[in-house]
Amino acid sequence: MIRMELCLKATLAAGVAMAALTAPGLATAQDATSLDEIIVTAQGREQGLQDVPITISVVTSGTLEALAADDIGDISAFVPGLSVSNGSPTQARYNIRGVSTSDFGVGTDPAVGVYVDGVYAARSGAGLLAFSDVARIEVLKGPQGTLFGRNSAAGAVSITTNKPGDAFEARLGLRLGEYDKRRIEGLINLPINDVMALRVNALVNRRDGWLTDAATGADYDREDNWAARAALRWDVWPRTRAILSWTHDEIDQDARPAIGVAPIPAAPVLPAFPSDPADYTNPFEQRVLNDVIDNHETRRLDEGTLTITHAFGDIDFTSLTSGRYFVTENREDEDGTNRPDLYFDTNNRERNRSWYQEFRLDGEWGAFDWIAGASYYTEHADQRSDTWATTDSINTILTNAAGAPLFSLADMILASASIPASTLGHGWQEDMINEGDFDATAVFADVIWAATDQLNLTFGLRYTRDEKTFRWLNDRRIAPGLDAVLSDPTVDFVLTTYMGPALGYLYADYVFDLSGLAGVPCDNGVTVQEGVECELSDTWENLSPRFVADYQLSDDAMVFFSYAKGYKAGGFNSVEVASRFDNEDVQNFEIGLKSDLGANARFNISAFQYDYDGKQSIRLVTPAGSSVPQYLIETSDDEAWGVDMQLDMEPVEGLSLFANAQYIDATYKRKVTSTEDLSGQPTGEPLWSAAAGVSYRHDLAGKGSIDMQLIHAYRGEGRCNTTSTGQGSCLQTPWFDPAEAQNRTDLRLYWRTPSERYQLGVYVNNLFDNQYVTGVNNITASTLGTPFVNLTEPRMWGLDLTWTY
Repeated sequence: MIRMELCLKATLAAGVAMAALTAPGLATAQDATSLDEIIVTAQGREQGLQDVPITISVVTSGTLEALAADDIGDISAFVPGLSVSNGSPTQARYNIRGVSTSDFGVGTDPAVGVYVDGVYAARSGAGLLAFSDVARIEVLKGPQGTLFGRNSAAGAVSITTNKPGDAFEARLGLRLGEYDKRRIEGLINLPINDVMALRVNALVNRRDGWLTDAATGADYDREDNWAARAALRWDVWPRTRAILSWTHDEIDQDARPAIGVAPIPAAPVLPAFPSDPADYTNPFEQRVLNDVIDNHETRRLDEGTLTITHAFGDIDFTSLTSGRYFVTENREDEDGTNRPDLYFDTNNRERNRSWYQEFRLDGEWGAFDWIAGASYYTEHADQRSDTWATTDSINTILTNAAGAPLFSLADMILASASIPASTLGHGWQEDMINEGDFDATAVFADVIWAATDQLNLTFGLRYTRDEKTFRWLNDRRIAPGLDAVLSDPTVDFVLTTYMGPALGYLYADYVFDLSGLAGVPCDNGVTVQEGVECELSDTWENLSPRFVADYQLSDDAMVFFSYAKGYKAGGFNSVEVASRFDNEDVQNFEIGLKSDLGANARFNISAFQYDYDGKQSIRLVTPAGSSVPQYLIETSDDEAWGVDMQLDMEPVEGLSLFANAQYIDATYKRKVTSTEDLSGQPTGEPLWSAAAGVSYRHDLAGKGSIDMQLIHAYRGEGRCNTTSTGQGSCLQTPWFDPAEAQNRTDLRLYWRTPSERYQLGVYVNNLFDNQYVTGVNNITASTLGTPFVNLTEPRMWGLDLTWTY
């Protein structure tokens, strides 16, 4: 509470100081201009941004254009408090105020809700889509359980697309850039008659890779996706409107490359084990070597949405219906080498179909502005976690873990017996197959009471019931070439005679080893064992309240206080058979000021404190009795406090300035692992993140205009704890520090004709060519001695040509 009190005092002090600036003085009256009002729907109603007592960052279509952004991962650095990892678009992870979900399995849900036109995009496989005719993006910080529902414990990202309009509109854009970047987007808005309009948008985006395989010359990190969206608006009756939309998004590109950082000696010598970070090589100059078979990342998504609105007098009715289906695959290298005796790759495959129905009523009754509704969500998800190795790399794992190269030993025995057969040189596959059926039912209400002309009180509550059934199936390893050798009667006799029980290790599972879970009961009457499907079912309930008081200090300044609760539904770890975890709850207190500093500036600041109970995280550990690391679920209680700030200014005509910042101190209130007590230690979230920019338009006196935009983003140094090194987020090496602060600057300059029909521009992303290591991946470090990293993209430039009618 002391932290919160200090935070509140700082906020109030800043609020008083900024309120004092409401008198004219930032610019002369004749030079000043007015900031455009931003309309948002953060509370389920259309309201001005400055009237909403929630901390919101809004990204407009103009900002998306200025950043040459293809998806939300390209803009997250410029929204303090938001982090989106988009290196793998089918496994993107969202983080708001230090809260995220590390598990990509279908048994769990994200902590940040992503919504497109009000429809929840549940899985990470569908949470990162190509921007297609986007009107704005609202990033709501803090739990949004009452207004947005389940899985918005950290906050929500609400994407709103443009709707069919009554005027003809057409647009064609071409973007050409470095690494043969080619992006073409077309749009047409066609009024059909007085009551119908059609809006169609499509884009194609391709780019060659910026990394090259040193052995094969193949490009890595290539982009290849296309998307299309069509929306039909029909004003059925004067008070009834229906909008039917269809969205298609397709990706067929490279999976993320693995850049090895451990020195790899010439074969057959194995790399040092365990690897020493002091010996790591420079990944920015390292030769890239990947040998994954069928490297690819694909997704095909189709979604249909029907929105019906009808006005019953003073009450508006909304029906929102959506069906979504998508399929993804992501097969990627996990060792960063091209040696068969170090080979390991994974493929995450998902197939998902979901249905969402919401009915909502809203209206005003005297001093009350209210909204109420009910929703139902159902989902069926299939996932296969496929892993591929070779008998050579399994032999390396046995060598490193136990000093027992059993496959080499078997071959020595066969050679001494003059048997022309080998247990090496064969493929090895292990799979975990998951299936889930999930249903969520909710009822909710939210009322804004205008208690006085200056004071509003808001009360909200949502009740949700989640029902989930989840299944695991892990069969014995698949190695047909090896089994053909071992099934020979002579081979079997010789190896059984000389190896004895050790021969069983040639048949064992190593990646999905269930021996430590043997005998654990499942709900379908079986116990955990290889080749037997295990099923669990569970039900969770939740009440998510919301209370807000906002007070209008003047026509230009409003203060607010809020308490809100959010939660993430309970679930299951997809690779830990028979595991389950309960709901995660977040309680957030917030106080803030929203102020207009005259007509040409606005300043918003808020202080927050939250408690996150029962947070589930997935960590790579080597369990007792096993030689291979596995992803296991750990539970913690987290706490954080911080401040969000935003300043927008237009001091003179044509000049716009903005600055945003977030300070957050996030720590573990309680977390005990199998080896460490992390209570009181930082969770890893940096203290500071910030962004600032300037935009200037110069009129060329009848020859059009020149626009310039310069935006800079900063993310502070990650805060380490005693387990960060093992997880790869904090590691001291001679060449890089994964936790170092990051800076990025984007520049855009373009010319518009006087009619603004034509636009020609040039952009540079990452102007100063700052590249960073995004963490050391240790999935094979403790088995093969092959840690690897991923890198952020280098500087990229390009040209834009746009025609608008």
